[in-house]
Amino acid sequence: MISTSARLLRLVSLLSTRPTWTCRELAERMEVTDRTVRRDIARLRELGYGVDSDPGPWGGYRLGGGTRVPPLILDDEEALAVAVALREAALSGVLGSDQAALSALLKLRQVLPPRIADRLGEMDATFVHTPRPEERQIPPGVLLELAAVCRRGERARLSYRDHAGKETVRDIDPYRLVHTGRRWYFVARDVARDDWRTFRADRVVRVQPTGQTCEFVDPPDPALLVSRSIAGVVYPLYVKVRLPHPMDRALRLVPPTIGTHHPDGPDATVVEIGGNDVDQLTTYLLGLGTALRVLSPDRVREELLRRTRELFEENGNSENNEDNGGGRGR
Repeated sequence: MISTSARLLRLVSLLSTRPTWTCRELAERMEVTDRTVRRDIARLRELGYGVDSDPGPWGGYRLGGGTRVPPLILDDEEALAVAVALREAALSGVLGSDQAALSALLKLRQVLPPRIADRLGEMDATFVHTPRPEERQIPPGVLLELAAVCRRGERARLSYRDHAGKETVRDIDPYRLVHTGRRWYFVARDVARDDWRTFRADRVVRVQPTGQTCEFVDPPDPALLVSRSIAGVVYPLYVKVRLPHPMDRALRLVPPTIGTHHPDGPDATVVEIGGNDVDQLTTYLLGLGTALRVLSPDRVREELLRRTRELFEENGNSENNEDNGGGRGR
């Protein structure tokens, strides 16, 4: 028989995945009696988990805010520190598993006492996340809101701003968040169009839960859908380069969400990369930090040569380096 502690953890996990559960649904999922569910709910409340309930035979349970920090045995400052650290880990990708950090943050915030949740909200409004080059800032709290509706499987009303700045409102069935290493994407089914779509999280203006539960039939692979969506974007300019690396190494340098790869023998790969202009593409190629040959177009090759010549002239003359202080301290 499953232990009481393990059963309580299972119950908390179930409550956090949907807006509401009936006692019968929880009992069937956990393979226990209704009486055991009611007893376990009472135990969770004693431990500090806020579990709200609606009366009547069709009523249900839902996970609300706690009255004190539950069994992690964290004081207020420790709980706040963990929440802030998880938030920054999710935004920066420092752990390599942004989904895990975001999921842990979502679970923690659901059971934080109001006094701590309010302080965290104040910090969300004042913290500034420095984006990577060419990465737009995601509004505070948006990632958490998107993660919440995905986790609960709850239909939402999405206000979204496209690349031209036009804002639209649509009902969506949220499914997953995907991080490509450069930015976050939100995968959802557009209800009106009955079609799976990808949305950039930094373009989400607001997301409002409707309370209606989603039912998914044969959902897509979210990572594959995002990759195909990015690859399908049409750019005004493309550069084709030859990297002196086999395919596996080239894919690590230029992810498949950035370029299209074709092997050129066993030790080289030709990659086509799209961009908005010559300056953007040249900057990206220099940032790869590897030898490469620009096959086309000529204007990108010429701009790359111009920049490398400037770097050589600034750093290749040892006499100039000494005149500018390079020989000090000897």
